Amino acid sequence: MVAIQSLRTDDCVDEVIDRYSNMVYRLALAHMKTKHDAEDVFQDVFLRYIAKPRAFESEEHRKAWLIRVTINRSRSLWSAWFRKAEPLDDGIVFEAKEENDLFEYLALLPQKYRSVIHLFYCEELSIKQISEILGAKESTVRTWLTRARSILGEKLKGGFPHE
Repeated sequence: MVAIQSLRTDDCVDEVIDRYSNMVYRLALAHMKTKHDAEDVFQDVFLRYIAKPRAFESEEHRKAWLIRVTINRSRSLWSAWFRKAEPLDDGIVFEAKEENDLFEYLALLPQKYRSVIHLFYCEELSIKQISEILGAKESTVRTWLTRARSILGEKLKGGFPHE
C-alpha cells in the first residue's frame, strides 16, 4: 500500500492514523455505545483530517484536535433519534477483561461525563489539558469527574451490571 502524503510536510497520514486510531475509536465507542456508530465517527474524523490539511503546532496540538473532532462528531450523531433508539447488542469484546469492564462502566454514565472519564483515565490527560480540549473551565472538568465517579459508585454498589 502506498502511503498517502498530506500537504503537511511533517507527517504521513498513515502514521497519524496508526498512532491515534485506537484513541479515536475508543473515545467514539465511549460516546456512541455501539461499534457501528463508533466506526462511523472514526471514519468521519480521519476523513476530515485528510480532507482539510492544517498546520499543527505540536503533536499535542494534533492529538487535542483529533479528540475535539471525535467528541464533536459523536455529539452530532447523538441526535434525538439515537437517544430514543435501543442500541443493538454488538457483542463488543476487547482483548483484556478490564477493557470490557471499562466499556460497560462508561456505558452507565450520561454522555456528558463519558468524555472526561475517558480522557482522564484512558488517555491520561491532565485536568488542564481536558479543559482546553473541551473548552471548559478546569473547575468544571473537576466537577464532571467528581459527579461521574459518584454516579459510577452508586450504580455499582450492587456489583458489576452483568455479574
